[in-house]
Amino acid sequence: MSSCLHFWNTRVDCVTVVCFLSASVSEFLCTSSDLELSYTFCDSTAHTFMFNLTPCSMNKSVWKAALTWIPRSDITFLKIVFNVWYEGANALHWKEVLCSGSDDIYSVCGTLKGESFATVFDIKGSRIQFPKGNYNIILQSFSDDSDNNILMCLNFTMIVKQDAF
Repeated sequence: MSSCLHFWNTRVDCVTVVCFLSASVSEFLCTSSDLELSYTFCDSTAHTFMFNLTPCSMNKSVWKAALTWIPRSDITFLKIVFNVWYEGANALHWKEVLCSGSDDIYSVCGTLKGESFATVFDIKGSRIQFPKGNYNIILQSFSDDSDNNILMCLNFTMIVKQDAF
C-alpha cells in the first residue's frame, strides 16, 4: 500500500514525492517528451523516503536532486552499490564506501536510526549518452562491507524515449 503526497511544479517540470511505502509499490517520479522515471523498493520493509529530480529531461547535462530519508539503523558504515541494466544487459557496476566511521566527508555519515537525513546534490548526466530504450537502475545501500546488512534498495525504471545523438 502507498500513501504519497505529490507536489507538481509545471514551470520547472519537477516532481517531489514524499512516500511511506511498502515493497512492490511502484512510484512515478516524472515524465516528459524524452524521459520517464519511476521506482520501487527492492526490500520488504516500509520506508520514509522523499526524492526530487529537476528537470525531468535527458536534454540537460545536470539534474538537481534532493533526498530526504529516515534510516532504519545508525549510519556509521555505508556502502553504495549502483548497477545500470540496459535492455537486459549490465551496462554499469559501481561501488563506493561513503562512510567508514573515520574521516567521513559525507553528511549522511553519523545519521542515527529514526533521524531525518536531507541533502541536495547534482547528477551529471552529460558524462553518459543514454541511447533510446529501457533501463533498470538498482541502487543498494549496506551497513557493512559484506553486502549482508541492507539499509535500502531502490529499483528505478528509466525509459529514454529518444536517442541523444
